[in-house]
Amino acid sequence: MGVNTVGRLLSRHLQDLKPGRLDWIGLRPERKVDMQQVTQVEAIAEKGLAGDRRCDGTPGSARQITLINSEHIDVVAALLGLESIDPRILRRNLVVSGINLMALRHQIFRIGEVEFEATAQCHPCLRMEQALGKGGVAAMLGHGGICAKITHGGIITVGDEVKKL
Repeated sequence: MGVNTVGRLLSRHLQDLKPGRLDWIGLRPERKVDMQQVTQVEAIAEKGLAGDRRCDGTPGSARQITLINSEHIDVVAALLGLESIDPRILRRNLVVSGINLMALRHQIFRIGEVEFEATAQCHPCLRMEQALGKGGVAAMLGHGGICAKITHGGIITVGDEVKKL
């Protein structure tokens, strides 16, 4: 089944998908530095989040922002025998709950006043082995979230609704 077929199928069956919530925002001003947690950020169309290193990258990139489900963070922690995982370690920009991000792949969705297009799965990198310990990459497989681009900019704030359009 091709991407377009999956997209049409999801679009038809996800009209009544209940909204989720934005729980956490993180920015990485430079490569290989710790994530900085913020409560609000400007999302710039076709670029990324103000203050994040990806915002200075190639305009129109399909990986302007990364998102992960808080529920999946809990799964990864359980697979590794950990009580919890600080979202900063996972290096994703946004943590959301109450909505299945995988169902938003290839869809348009809104967080607060900002519109996004989900582009692809966000696969774990080898840094997860260092950050989470042995087995970190394997635990993250299928639970790494999604990548998205910003199609309409604005401000997003922790607590904002996450809704498929």
